[in-house]
This record gives sequence, C-alpha cells and structure tokens, in this order.
Amino acid sequence: DIVIHWYKQKEGEAPERLLFVSGGKVTIESGFQANRYIVERIPVQKCCVLTIKDVIPDDAATYYCAYWDPHLWSTWIKYFGMGTKLIVSEKKSSPPANSEILQKKHENQIMYVCLIEKFYPEVIRVTWTDDEKEVTDNVVKGDTWQSTKEDEYSVAIWLTVPAENEDKKYYCKYEHEDEKASLSTQVDSVKTAPQEEDCKTVFNRGNLMYQLMHKTAYLVYIILLLKSSMYYLTMLFFIYR
Repeated sequence: DIVIHWYKQKEGEAPERLLFVSGGKVTIESGFQANRYIVERIPVQKCCVLTIKDVIPDDAATYYCAYWDPHLWSTWIKYFGMGTKLIVSEKKSSPPANSEILQKKHENQIMYVCLIEKFYPEVIRVTWTDDEKEVTDNVVKGDTWQSTKEDEYSVAIWLTVPAENEDKKYYCKYEHEDEKASLSTQVDSVKTAPQEEDCKTVFNRGNLMYQLMHKTAYLVYIILLLKSSMYYLTMLFFIYR
C-alpha cells in the first residue's frame, strides 16, 4: 500500500507535513484540526484529492502531495507533485487585461517575450509550444510581479530560437482561473522592437532589467543552475523529514 503525504508550505516558511494516508487511514499531524481535512484516493485516476473545509486566511499556502516509491537495490525515492497554491482573498478574480508577444533579433537568434499583464490572483500557468508539443529548451520564465497598487499582477516568459526558425509558429499559452488563451508568434499579437530602448521601456514596466542583447544561453544556464540548487535543497528537506 502506497503511503500518501501532504505538505503545507506558507510563503517564506519551511514546509511542514500536514497529514499522511496509509492503509485507508488518515493521520493528521498535531497542530492541525482533523475535522477540516478530507482526503480521497482515486486509484483509477492515480490521484489523491485534499479538501479543506471552512477555509480561513491561515490556510493560504502551497500544498504538495508526495509518496514513497521502492526502486532497485532496495532504495526508496520520494516523489512530489508540482504543488497547488491556495489563495484566500475577498477580492474578485480577474483575467489578464493585456497580453502580447514582443520579439528581438540578435545575430543568429530570435528572442520572443510573452508579456501577460494585470491579472488576479497571481497564480497563472504560462508555456511555449510549437505545432506539436510544449517547448522547454531555451525557455526562461520570470517571476510574477505586482504591476499596480490594486493587487494586479504581470508575468513574462522568454523563448529563444535560431534565426532560421523565423517562419515557424510558436504559441504562448496561458491558463488563469478566469481565462485560457493562446498567442501566436505569426499574428498581430507580435510586436517587433525597432530599437533596443523601446523594448527596454516595456520591460521597465515590471522592473525587468534584462538586456535583450545579453547572451541568452548564458542567462538560461545561470537561472536553471540556481533553480536546480533550490530544488535539491528542498528535496533534501522533504527526504529527511
């Protein structure tokens, strides 16, 4: 029987185990109200659903599902989900007010920047795809930033491709709780910056100080290296929890 764990991580704090399920029995960790959490395993869909009743502001956090899986040589590996962020707010959600693709050519490369602005809450999924599948190589996603004083957020995601792919269609797809949309690099949603300063002006709206003339490969390497280090440290915490 697979043991399922649920972790709760509040922003700026270390994650803590909320509960675990073993043999059909749910064990709630001390400090949490047992009657507020309902766990349902759905073997056919290979998923586990956590329901929180009577949500309060203190429930705002990111929740991770995890389980131990036996591997070769009698070793066990703990697998984690991507996490689900719960936001508790009285403010009504709103879809992005603006979305566009910017592009900049440099030597033998083209950089596309998908800019999505003024949405709430800040949780949004943004991906680059071609005609067949999701594109993950040479993609850098910036952090979501608060773009106005009215709790509206924006995000940008970069894609760099060889110049010979100029005529190939790429799509920036986003999923927000109020809206799903797809933008293409071959339609009017794309704006070409005639000068470097024009594109910088757009980025400055979100305090994004990246220079389009930087070597994209170097940028990707540094960011992925930092993310890998953080992921490794997080996994160590969970494994030895």
